[in-house]
Amino acid sequence: AVILAAGESRRMGRPKLLLPWGDGSTIIREVCRKVAASGVSEIILVTGYKREEVVSQIADLPVRVLYNPHYAEGEMLSSLQVGLKAISKASHACLVVLGDQPAIEPEIINRLLEAYYRGRGRIVAPFYRNQRGHPILIDKAFWQAIIELPEGAAPRDAIRASEDEIYHVEVNSDSVLRDIDTPEDYHRAQGTTGG
Repeated sequence: AVILAAGESRRMGRPKLLLPWGDGSTIIREVCRKVAASGVSEIILVTGYKREEVVSQIADLPVRVLYNPHYAEGEMLSSLQVGLKAISKASHACLVVLGDQPAIEPEIINRLLEAYYRGRGRIVAPFYRNQRGHPILIDKAFWQAIIELPEGAAPRDAIRASEDEIYHVEVNSDSVLRDIDTPEDYHRAQGTTGG
């Protein structure tokens, strides 16, 4: 898995990944903990903004930390490129996880993995009420195209031509849609999770 955790949290106005979550945790720690509790075999956390503070939150978790020096320019794509270049060559697919999605459930991650290993599709995404969410599992056949995308592009640009290869796993939780970008998102998410 590659967890994208380099952004500057401009819409939040403060480092959102370090915000409290649940019982003594933080948003980024919760995301890493949930991914570690799933069947994923390798976890890479790509940091950028406030990297020392972010790393201090997950020091005891089985996570390999990388730094994206270009996090200020097109953070999501550049961070994913850093992660994909570093992932084990033995891996068949990569789970792309948003660092600001603390409500994600390990069970949903495992359902995505299961669908992939059953050959359902080379890209596997969760769907909730006809909306595609995250995390998304991407077969290694697409990695090089993503790595070669120019600045300003989005990861979906490398996948767009392959829409028919995307397998949708229907889930009964809106956690796959809930990332935290604004103070309103944060307060709403805390209210729905008891965080």
